[in-house]
Amino acid sequence: MRLTRYTDYAMRVLLYLAARPDRLCSISEIAGAYGISQNHLMKVVSDLVGAGYLESVRGRSGGVRLARPPSEINIGAVVRHTEDGFDLVDCGSCVIAPACGLTGALAQALTAFMKVLDGYTLENLTSRRLDMAGLFDGVRPDALKSAAD
Repeated sequence: MRLTRYTDYAMRVLLYLAARPDRLCSISEIAGAYGISQNHLMKVVSDLVGAGYLESVRGRSGGVRLARPPSEINIGAVVRHTEDGFDLVDCGSCVIAPACGLTGALAQALTAFMKVLDGYTLENLTSRRLDMAGLFDGVRPDALKSAAD
């Protein structure tokens, strides 16, 4: 199973914002942190706002933030929202599809894949939020731990 870049970027945005729950973040800031296209990210963020995962604040000091707590953002639901389809192969146009067992096996594998993702929330993925925030700032997690001691 391979997820699209769109889903990858959506997850990156959610993870970035979950690591910074105390403030608004700009799209250019997020794009810069990951070294990815700001134009692509704008489309992803707009979609996540429309879907209710993010909220945006307009204006000079505006930006985006999570619209709900990380514990309420289910990873399987995000993936379903951001992926166009889950056709692993084009069985519909295959001549042997009616007699082939591959279709059923792939459907079963996809169900198992999504069941695993459904078991995770954004909160589960950001349990080491401080380490993650430090990595965005160029600080190694072991340096954060020694500074806290």
